[in-house]
Amino acid sequence: MGNYAMTVPLPLALDNQQAGFRNLVELGYKEAWSSEANGPDAFMPLVLGAVHAPELRLGTAIVPAFTRGPALMAQSVATMAAIAPSRFVLGIGSSSNVIVESWNGIPFQEPYKKTRDLVRFLKIALTGEKVDAEFETMQVKGFRLGMPPPTERVPILVAALREGMLRLAGQEGDGAIINWLSATDVKTVSKIVHDQGSEKEIVARIFVCPNEDSATVRLQAKRAIASYLNVPVYRKFHEWLGRSDVLGEHWKLWDSGDRAGSLEAMPDSVVDDLIVHGTPKQCRDHIDRYIENGVTTAALMIMPFGGIDPYQAIEDLAPR
Repeated sequence: MGNYAMTVPLPLALDNQQAGFRNLVELGYKEAWSSEANGPDAFMPLVLGAVHAPELRLGTAIVPAFTRGPALMAQSVATMAAIAPSRFVLGIGSSSNVIVESWNGIPFQEPYKKTRDLVRFLKIALTGEKVDAEFETMQVKGFRLGMPPPTERVPILVAALREGMLRLAGQEGDGAIINWLSATDVKTVSKIVHDQGSEKEIVARIFVCPNEDSATVRLQAKRAIASYLNVPVYRKFHEWLGRSDVLGEHWKLWDSGDRAGSLEAMPDSVVDDLIVHGTPKQCRDHIDRYIENGVTTAALMIMPFGGIDPYQAIEDLAPR
């Protein structure tokens, strides 16, 4: 059976996370996963988790491969591994053109190769060996990590959408981080990862709203879904998964500038596939389908559609 995890930081001030982290442990959550877009960075919330809830395994989902230099990335990973020995997992990925290029001013070029090269660099650097190497997308001259991780190797998971990244996650990483997909889609992606090697992890970021008012959830969720599925990498992902027919009209109207029309054109079935919603029991049953189809960690992200109380949702979704 897979583990239930919660996305952190919790919906409280960053200097007021302790009670929330203790509550996660008491409710039976086994892991906490951070993200990094335009809110908190990926590492600091996990430091709080390491201090307040040393029982939890901690991971990043994800750190972009482009936005930190290779040496700084190795330092951040080693620091986190020292604070949470044997309990930290690094999730990295290409991120998107929006975060990398539009927000950080870094060219979003050859994302597959950049992610692959960073994984290869980290696997060497985190051993404490000197790195003097030319990778296809970067060169590192004479770097040696001054404080390599004190315990066993830090697992590295790769954020993956389509086949190339999924194979990379299985061949050169310890598994994959997946998101914005249905429980049924998990069968497609997990097979590609597991075909590369045994004992690979599949961490799924799952967006959850335990709210029985399905009309309100669907209305509000369509905006959230559209903000992702119109980013080029996610559009290609869902075309690859076979959603061109159900999303074709939505994409056409969005591209024409008719945002309101595009949301109306998104079928309810897309929301029901990509957002877990309903009663707490219906939500837990839906989450368990992800696990049955190959997910090893269900990293839940509460979506407060309809104004639900996120703390109550964390309790309602706790593993039984």
